[in-house]
Amino acid sequence: MARIAGVNIPNNKRVHIALTYIHGIGTSKAMEIVEKTGLDTTRRVQDLTDAEVLRIRETIDADYTVEGDLRRENAQNIKRLMDLGCYRGLRHRRGLPVRGQRTHTNARTRKGPARPIAGKKK
Repeated sequence: MARIAGVNIPNNKRVHIALTYIHGIGTSKAMEIVEKTGLDTTRRVQDLTDAEVLRIRETIDADYTVEGDLRRENAQNIKRLMDLGCYRGLRHRRGLPVRGQRTHTNARTRKGPARPIAGKKK
């Protein structure tokens, strides 16, 4: 099993599909990486040599922000918004939708399970 950017990528998948298991690499970036390293898109991870895996690893390290660094960067961006006290930061702090969605109904993913209001029987 190849280990790239701290993630064990599956052996039996094609290289560009297996690369999407890394946080921060989607389909288009995976295809870009495969083209940069000069690999065939039909190759599977189990067929790669150690040198090819090393080439992929070096390309990702040099050109892309992935895994822990990306998660840390996103967390710092959200923390910055919260510290500023701007509208988006306040929405993050309260656990409400940030991008203008309605909250009268729906928004259960952000707000969590519905809690009953005491004494509200009809």
